[in-house]
Formats: sequence, structure tokens, C-alpha cells
Amino acid sequence: MFDMTTPVIDRIGEIAATIPGWTPPDELFALFNLVYATARTEGDIIELGSWCGRSSVVLGYAAALTGNTKVHCIDLFPRREDWHRNADGSYSIAMQVAGRRFTACEEQTVWAEPFETDIAPLYKDHPGILEIFLDAVERGGLEHVVTAYKGTFATFADLAPQGLKCRLVFIDGDHSYRAVCDDIRNAERFLIPGGWICIDDAFCCNKGVDRAISEQILGSDKYELGQQLTRKLFIARKKD
Repeated sequence: MFDMTTPVIDRIGEIAATIPGWTPPDELFALFNLVYATARTEGDIIELGSWCGRSSVVLGYAAALTGNTKVHCIDLFPRREDWHRNADGSYSIAMQVAGRRFTACEEQTVWAEPFETDIAPLYKDHPGILEIFLDAVERGGLEHVVTAYKGTFATFADLAPQGLKCRLVFIDGDHSYRAVCDDIRNAERFLIPGGWICIDDAFCCNKGVDRAISEQILGSDKYELGQQLTRKLFIARKKD
């Protein structure tokens, strides 16, 4: 499926150059290496906050190389009409999914300039982010590995395959304190002993994320082997 003689970092550079997103190649490489290094560990991969699929395709690429592993990608995948302009000119999300109302980017809104330059143009040729995501997965030949779930971690947890166990949960969803706390607790429902959590934007720019990590993970005796790598914190759940 993939040319094993092509350097992985080159392949990741191609992915980063062709799929919209904000995760740089060095952080994508760290995610790839963790999936690849745990190839002999049981469990799938959960990604919360997939956006257009940049990190999803990298995770799927590593999963495809390591065997019978699935990547479950969770996102609201908003359409253009789901974005709403706030009184201060910034943007937030309010939308309906399966009859339920969801909001995002309320505590940390998206300012007008990055919205107009990085987000609004995505809708020029696609009605929603899900279509961009699915196109990226198809171009990567990863339809058999990567599955999209439109919703939140809580809705996914209620509908997840029975007996689902994961060796990696990558959390990059709503960055508010309460949301990150909830996402960590939902991650623990599926994370195996010895499995890893990776949390984006840790200890660099968001107090809500930092507080949630400090209370739910660093203040817990359930984790070990933690290390901050660039803007992401990687930490393992203790083995029984």
C-alpha cells in the first residue's frame, strides 16, 4: 500500500502540505512514531478534533503500516452556516447534530482575521468540513482504516463499538476547561493500561487546557511517563 523506502518524514510533509490544518510536521511525526512504536500493543486509536483530516491521515498511515488497527475520528465537522459571528467580531459554532444542539469555540473564539483567511475559504468548494475530511482520507487510501463520527466525545462514547479499547487517544477538541475535563474522562473509558493520551495546546497558550491537565492527569495517580513535546503533552496510563 505504501512505499516502505520513502522516508516517513517526507510522506508526512506531503500530507501537511496538501491537507488544511494547523499541526506542523514535527508534531505529526511525534504522533506517527507513537502509533508505530506501539504496534504490538492492543487497541485502536481515537482522535477528537479531526478538522480536515491532517493528523487523521497521519494516524491512519501509521495504523495501516502496523496492522489491524482502526482510527476513530470525532469532530463536529461544521458547515459554513454553523459558524456565527459574535458581537466582538469573532466566530463561534452553534449547530444541530441528530436533533441535539452543540456549541464550540465559545470560551476561546476564532478571531475574524484567521477565520476569514484560514476557515472561510475552505467552504468555497465544499459544503462542509466532513466532505474535505473524507476526500483526504480517500486520497490517502485509508477508507478501511479511518472512520469519521460527527459529534462530540460524549456522543461517540454512547455509540462506540462494544468492547472498544484504545492504545492512543489524541485530544484536540474544544479547548475550554470543562470540555477538556470531560474529554479526558471519556478517554479513560477506552484507554487501556499502558495506553497513551496526547493533548494538544498543552502548557503553551490556553489556561483552560492547562488547568484540566493539571487536575485530571498530573494531579492523578493513574498516569506516568509524561512528557511535553512542542505544543503537545504525551502521557501514559499506568499499567495494572
